[in-house]
Amino acid sequence: MTGPGIDYQAVFQALPAGVALLTPELVYADVNEAFVALSGRSRDQLIGRFLFDVFPDNPGDPAATGMRNLYASLRRVVADGEPDTMALQRYDVEDPQRPGVWEERYWSPVNVPVLAPDGTVALLLHRVEEVTELIRARGGRTGGDRARVLEAELYTRARELQELNERLRKAHARERAVALHLQEAMLPAPRPLGHHRAAVRYRPAMGALNVCGDWYDLVDLPGSGRTAVAVGDVVGHGLRAAGVMGQLRSALSAASHVATGPAQALEVLGLYARSVDGAESTTAASVFIDWETRVLTYSSAGHPPPALCHPDGTVTFLDQATDPPLGARPEHVSRPQARTAFTDGCVLLLYTDGLVERRREDIDTGLARLADSLARHRTDDPDTLGDALLTDLIPAAGLTDDTALIVMRL
Repeated sequence: MTGPGIDYQAVFQALPAGVALLTPELVYADVNEAFVALSGRSRDQLIGRFLFDVFPDNPGDPAATGMRNLYASLRRVVADGEPDTMALQRYDVEDPQRPGVWEERYWSPVNVPVLAPDGTVALLLHRVEEVTELIRARGGRTGGDRARVLEAELYTRARELQELNERLRKAHARERAVALHLQEAMLPAPRPLGHHRAAVRYRPAMGALNVCGDWYDLVDLPGSGRTAVAVGDVVGHGLRAAGVMGQLRSALSAASHVATGPAQALEVLGLYARSVDGAESTTAASVFIDWETRVLTYSSAGHPPPALCHPDGTVTFLDQATDPPLGARPEHVSRPQARTAFTDGCVLLLYTDGLVERRREDIDTGLARLADSLARHRTDDPDTLGDALLTDLIPAAGLTDDTALIVMRL
């Protein structure tokens, strides 16, 4: 709990572990007293200087990897916005009193992001504990040769583990990039819907493979004076989820062309989903907009309710036709649908749960936050409104689930 009168600079300086604050460019912004003592440098020799200008690798050790490993860890934290605990590192340090003399040192580093209000990484907190004396003490006990062998094995295993983690991170990043490209290729490009104004947005989760299961779709239904809009969310992530998403989006789009309404379209999608591995428990919401009668007909398969914002700022959630997700029932059952009128100037919003759901928070809190943002920005054009919703609703730490939305001016 925070409170008035707390001197956080004094707290920072009193921390028993060595802690440095680095800019995203890896320049020292601040250090505490414990870090100054560990480093053997004064504050003036640290603040404002590039980390690896102060602490380069030992030029006399061609096998040195400390600088490379630390640089990779810090860049990951900047890119992903997630903490990184490093394996035990050997990182020799030049004696400041004896230039050219390098001391063998062992460290246990942890790197943590300090986030700005917009979710970007403002600073890096680099905490380091020296374990050199521990290693030396263990090597000097009775049976010292065996202890040194065990210590060497531990250090070797730690380095191997770090190298394995690095390979896994690179594989993770490659799969995420491929999945995002596949997702982008399979989602429809925004296109004119008659004279109606609409905007779509997709935002992947930050620094995770928890992406590529969300979709959106907008299609004019020829000869009927209606437009079908839909969003959906596949359980799972990565390439598999992206593949399932593409199949279900295409199936729902095709079904909407021939269905009498959104309930029937979701029934067809549910039957199709039974034959698609990984489609179980997918959620979706579909709304048919009748421009002549000024009526919305909607149905939901376990999905968060679409929101209708009226010109006076009142927000209504379309939650009167909600049914379980796809494949949740062992037998086929007809899905419900409901109708509601709209007027000129209304705004329709369909979205996936990443926009409103937060850990350890009731869903009603997220829906209330969405309603407030939608009402405040209701007069904006759809593109501006879509951006405003993302700005208001994406948490400072970034999305933990991918998010798709459709904004339509009625």
